Amino acid sequence: MNGNIRVGNLFGIPFYINPSWFVVLALVTWVYGTQFSAAGAPWLWGLATALLLFASVLAHELGHSFVALSQGIRVHSITLFLFGGIASLEKESKTPAGAFWVAIAGPLVSIFLFLLFTAIRISLPWSGALAVVLGVLAYVNLALALFNLIPGLPLDGGNILKALVWKVTGNPNKGIVFAGRVGQIFGWVAIASGLVPLLLTGNSSNLWNALIGLFLLQNAGRAAQYATVQEQFTGLTAADAVLPNGPIVSANLSLRAFADQRILSADNWRKFLVTDDAGRLLGEVAIDALQTIPVERWSEMQMGELVQPIEQSRIVPSSQPLLEVVKLLEEKQISALTVIRENGILVGLLEKPAILELLQNRAKTTPA
Repeated sequence: MNGNIRVGNLFGIPFYINPSWFVVLALVTWVYGTQFSAAGAPWLWGLATALLLFASVLAHELGHSFVALSQGIRVHSITLFLFGGIASLEKESKTPAGAFWVAIAGPLVSIFLFLLFTAIRISLPWSGALAVVLGVLAYVNLALALFNLIPGLPLDGGNILKALVWKVTGNPNKGIVFAGRVGQIFGWVAIASGLVPLLLTGNSSNLWNALIGLFLLQNAGRAAQYATVQEQFTGLTAADAVLPNGPIVSANLSLRAFADQRILSADNWRKFLVTDDAGRLLGEVAIDALQTIPVERWSEMQMGELVQPIEQSRIVPSSQPLLEVVKLLEEKQISALTVIRENGILVGLLEKPAILELLQNRAKTTPA
């Protein structure tokens, strides 16, 4: 998974660590280890603080994950990386309210941890290394919550803004585009706050802002672009992208007639979908299958006798949203799918080039 290291499962959710996490772990351990010079084993205290900080980030992501799971949304994984963590969800919530609660769950967990660590620290009858650790944990969780509430994608605040725009407009894609643009603005602001002092005065203390800004800019732009693509698919189903003159033949057609009509044509199809008299899908026949039959028998044999079943995973209902079909093609790394109606009637063959052509034609006819 993009070089990430799997370290196990958390509540049934695969848990990964990006290699960049180890760099940050070492850096955080060193930074906080220097604060415990008066305590015994200062670097162990620093390491413990670093690990507890990452546990706080993990708890933040689990907050998102548990709310998503409660809505029937599968969580593919949780990954810790350079800038924190991310929970990879199977799909979007069905409602803007659902999306809102998934988004805000993480910051709420961080705020709860801030209050918890603060209360424990205040209740301690002594000061020392443990009090310092609790203070750091409280501060970082508050900062994590406030930072993530910035109203721009890909941060939680951006997802909250997306849900609100979705609620107002009734269109989730408009919410993503709007929150993505806001995220890009914050990204540029963060980059400027890091580079301007560096260029004008040579002060590099805010350079980290520029890195965060670049992260926001890239991911917010990607989210807005993805939403724009999704908008193009709105209202389209698998049936809309079926080839008009696809490779379909009747089971009653003789092999000789098939060879005369289709093999000698310029279609260059290597497989044909076979239907019965009612138009129901029976399976497929590969051109190569005819080579196993003596030519003198072609007139007496029918296509139905050579039918082979089609994998169920390569068959989709005609009403399936086209965007889901595209995702299926990408996941399975295939170029075509067979489209049928609920009653088994064959609609036709769907191929990737036909989808692209459909979108291009739709873009030409859609008013600017």
